[in-house]
Amino acid sequence: MNQNFESAIPMGNYMVSPATQETSKGLYRASIAVQRSQSKGAYCRVFNFDCEFVSREAARVYAITQGWLETGSANAQTC
Repeated sequence: MNQNFESAIPMGNYMVSPATQETSKGLYRASIAVQRSQSKGAYCRVFNFDCEFVSREAARVYAITQGWLETGSANAQTC
């Protein structure tokens, strides 16, 4: 299986690194690493998702969206 890592994306106080992996069936799975290092202590979690997608781009979008939700960026106030 071939895993594709992407550049980290800043989301508030966190950095989200999406990744996609091709399965043996030719479908794709998504995962993310969520990281923070501040004076309050370091934080790093990896999330692997069971969903399968027909394209790498669909898995990538899902991973980024889940990172956005996990970091609380969905609750960020806008002007």
